[in-house]
Amino acid sequence: MSSSEEDKDPINVGTSEVVTGLDPAGVYDSGSMALFSNVYQSLLTFTPSSQQPVPDAASHCDFRGEDLLVYVCELRPGLKFSNGHPLTAKDVKFSFDRIVAINDDQGPVSLLSTLDTVRTEGERQVVFHLRSPDATFPYKIASGAGAIVDHQEYPADKLRDDGKVDGSGPFTLSEYEIGEKAVLKPNDDYQGVGKGTGQPVTVHYFDSGDKLSTAWKKREVDVVANGLPPQMLAKLNPADPDIKVIKDAAPTTRSLVLDIRSGSPMVHKEVRQAVAAVLDREALVRRVHKRTVDPLYSLIPQGITGHTTPFYDDYPKVDTERARRLIQEAGLKTPIPFTLGFSEGETNIAEAKEVRRQLEASGLFKVTMARRDWKTFQTDFADHAFDAFTISWVADFPDPDTFTTPLVGPKPVFHNGYRSKQVHQLIQRTQRKAKRSETARDFRAIQEIVAQDVPLIPLWQQQQYLVSSNDISGTEYLSDGTGTWRLWGLDRI
Repeated sequence: MSSSEEDKDPINVGTSEVVTGLDPAGVYDSGSMALFSNVYQSLLTFTPSSQQPVPDAASHCDFRGEDLLVYVCELRPGLKFSNGHPLTAKDVKFSFDRIVAINDDQGPVSLLSTLDTVRTEGERQVVFHLRSPDATFPYKIASGAGAIVDHQEYPADKLRDDGKVDGSGPFTLSEYEIGEKAVLKPNDDYQGVGKGTGQPVTVHYFDSGDKLSTAWKKREVDVVANGLPPQMLAKLNPADPDIKVIKDAAPTTRSLVLDIRSGSPMVHKEVRQAVAAVLDREALVRRVHKRTVDPLYSLIPQGITGHTTPFYDDYPKVDTERARRLIQEAGLKTPIPFTLGFSEGETNIAEAKEVRRQLEASGLFKVTMARRDWKTFQTDFADHAFDAFTISWVADFPDPDTFTTPLVGPKPVFHNGYRSKQVHQLIQRTQRKAKRSETARDFRAIQEIVAQDVPLIPLWQQQQYLVSSNDISGTEYLSDGTGTWRLWGLDRI
């Protein structure tokens, strides 16, 4: 790195989406994936506003044949990791094999459910063999699940735990403090489409929206990527000449996930349907989120292929008597006690309280609140510590599959025990269609089944807000619904 780059003041980015780990095999949350897109490299990536993945570490990738069962990528020549080690096809195969082998509950293995085997042909060619046709496979390996790691530095059968990163992305991670900050320096050896401005970036992590808001008001951060509280979002003025306000095209969805395990009242479909019958999204949006979010009545949000409103069609209004009849059909006594889990943060707490208020107002439920820090929350819901929990979901890539396969597919990332053969078959059918516009009917059918089975209840969707001072350029390309966080595009005017 040149001395001139060393002397540049970093652009300070604030977010409430913290990183829970640095090893791509062991985490699958938006905060971690956002960092990964800057320090690791995948075979493919997304350029701004692109709906199709383009080569990054690869020079080109294509399906071999029309059956969508074999996918081949050729690496760029001369790639190397930030530690100087060469990046070859062996590292790519190793990276995918270890995600599957480690099979971490908090990892992205669910995205690779169609992957059978990976083999290499020489130093630069990688061949993926799929169990079933999957037109979305290129999208999946363009996400953080496709991050390439150095086979000499990462264990094959367990997570790396030394707090270091050896990647080949646009930045190197020069300093990292858990829950505090990530200091990024431009990687002069990076080869790919994400050529940066040469500006160093420091990402500051905040455990509450109020703390992030305070840092922004004091201009301790130049860019706020996510996490401002609803009260402040409602007051933002896009006409203010001193700031830039951009709505991210990526819809974030929020759901109440119901744990369908033995011993939980949610094992009964009638109970799950009863919860859906008494929830009032309009009140939640108005009372907690100050109308900065929109009520959501489907698994797939508005603006995405296949969106429909089955939860509105099946549960058009708050209906306590219907909920009571459903519980009686299940042979259960009221009020039904259950535990509601949620992660820390002022808005999350207010939201959980409103959900509890609505459910208990029906006289049919008795809710026990269970608040956790984000990392403990992830572990606990995977261990079935809650009967229900609220959680947000951010798209990995611009396709409706990202709202179906991970959430209601064969290996749901929320670990709530939901399995549906019919849903799985429909998902597989959508994956066989290279023309994604032809999948809408099947995605609508998936959502209708989910509204009847109620493994989760969609609550709201929101376009994320990006706020920056007016001397920062590149914020309009920072994030756009592709799961890629382009910190390398930020610059000072």
